[in-house]
Amino acid sequence: MSEIKLNISIQEENIVLFKRCIRKLLESTFIVGEKDEKLYAFISRESNRQDISDYLRIMGFDVFLDDHVRIAMLKAHEADEEAVGLKRANVVTFTNEQYHLLLVFWEVYLENLGYNQENLVLRGDLIDKIKAYEIDIDNRKFAAAMELFKRYNLIDFDIKDRTEDAIITLYPSLQFGWDITQFQTVASEYMESGESIAEQEEDEEEDDE
Repeated sequence: MSEIKLNISIQEENIVLFKRCIRKLLESTFIVGEKDEKLYAFISRESNRQDISDYLRIMGFDVFLDDHVRIAMLKAHEADEEAVGLKRANVVTFTNEQYHLLLVFWEVYLENLGYNQENLVLRGDLIDKIKAYEIDIDNRKFAAAMELFKRYNLIDFDIKDRTEDAIITLYPSLQFGWDITQFQTVASEYMESGESIAEQEEDEEEDDE
């Protein structure tokens, strides 16, 4: 591991935004432009991003920025990816049930692309989609998963509104931070479920004819 030298200079008017960006990344992994416009505007400037990257380097982290989907993401610094004893950044260990939910959320996100500036889905419609894929999850686990996804800026919603008309915002950060091995296993199960649904729909169409 190479020597670390920190030499950053933050202008007084930028100190608060600098600190907020650091804390947001460490707490939630993502800064989403759609949700935190000021933080994203700050970190998207190259000079600011370099200062944040240098600061995070001390802890073995770095920041990745995708201008296309306007996402900044905490990640392990490439020099420390294989270092023993350092916690991996941006990878949350989800249960298989939660991974199934994420895949449904991501499919809905892709289906909604291009219709509105924000990617929104009604809670009732989302639950119908989950039921269609026969994901067996009770209300308590579903609520816990939703709160976890909200914490990591994958989705957003009003926690007080649990009606079918409650609006859920889906963020492009849904596509990042997967544990690849677990994702492949769950995705395979999900695809099998999707093929089963497609076959059922084809059979129903043939019956109608």
